[in-house]
Amino acid sequence: MNSRLIFVLILLVVQNSYVFSAKHNSVELNPTSKAVRILDEIRVKTGNGIFIDVFDFENFSIFMKVLIIVIVYSLISMILLLGFILFHRNQRETEAKVWQILKEKYQLLLMDYLFNEEGLNHVPEKINKVAANTYKRRILVEEMKDLIINLSGNYADNLRDLFYKLDLDKDSMQKALSKKWHIKIKGFRELAFMNLKSANDEIIRCLDSNNSILRMEAQLALVRLNDTDRFAFLDHLQRPFTKWEQMNVHEMIVSHNLEVPEFQKWLNSGNNTVVIFSLNMIKVFRQVQAADHVIALLENNDPEIRKTAISVLGDLEIKKAVFYLKHHYKYEIYENQLAILVSLNKISDESALKFLIMVIDKEDDVQLQIEAAKAIRDLGDAGQKALEKLMHSNYKNYLIIIKHVLDKRI
Repeated sequence: MNSRLIFVLILLVVQNSYVFSAKHNSVELNPTSKAVRILDEIRVKTGNGIFIDVFDFENFSIFMKVLIIVIVYSLISMILLLGFILFHRNQRETEAKVWQILKEKYQLLLMDYLFNEEGLNHVPEKINKVAANTYKRRILVEEMKDLIINLSGNYADNLRDLFYKLDLDKDSMQKALSKKWHIKIKGFRELAFMNLKSANDEIIRCLDSNNSILRMEAQLALVRLNDTDRFAFLDHLQRPFTKWEQMNVHEMIVSHNLEVPEFQKWLNSGNNTVVIFSLNMIKVFRQVQAADHVIALLENNDPEIRKTAISVLGDLEIKKAVFYLKHHYKYEIYENQLAILVSLNKISDESALKFLIMVIDKEDDVQLQIEAAKAIRDLGDAGQKALEKLMHSNYKNYLIIIKHVLDKRI
């Protein structure tokens, strides 16, 4: 069908050429010409077939005009699109060059300001002349943010003073009060890096924002800004403290070597996610002094909090928790019972031996029996003797479970 269509189109072009030539040169078409004869034959054979319906032979010149218009439109569109792409690319390259030039200028001026006493007087005026518009001031702020990370003491204070002299704090404050969340975040970051507390009330208000990214940035900003109690924002959290937000706060503690607070103070928070975060931080930073507060959470109404508390007691190997874990075992849900057995294994205290044997004897669930047997196995000689005694017991067949636990390949 494609070759036939092409053939017909060629014939149509030939026919139109003859018509055009005839009209302009007053030449009559030869009805016996080969092209006309072939077209007539096609008309007779196809009747009102697909080619006649699609291409109105009598008005084919109109079709050609439309086709030409479409082609011209497509070409113009391609040229405009190409021009836009090239313009945008050139603009980005130009901006990158300007950014690099300004960055180098600012570096020299800032070094002169910080390490040259005479620079304290004339550098601010020079910087103001260079940073003549919003774009150039933004580059300046970014450079100051990068620089202050590596400064401390008087140098950091001098750089903050310069930030004030150039009225950059007003720019950052204006961003922090913006209604656009991405601009607010920029303001929060700038104020946090320069340790400016002028927008603290606004940052605290954003802790309850519907925007999770804005909430996280507000949390991180408050960690930087509060010198005396960096984690006071936990007192204000009403929305769930997501895993991602928790990871970012922990990463900031580690990467910036921040002083670690006593996380037990938030174990009574009304926000369950804050309680779970605090428990995890107690485990990570091994705050064994919080053991009594963690044990108290075994009475909490939330099963997830209880499970986390059980795991923390095991990871910290709190010996006095053995009694409480044994006591709460029969009242707990299945997942927390497993967690108790795992924690007893980690604590590895012989005072739990009778309890663990009782679990193997009384429980019908195989997984609970296996975890209890593992805990007995890891009690040393006393545990090994207890397992051997169970293997030879006539009361129940413990052979399969105990062999499974003693198999070193598993």
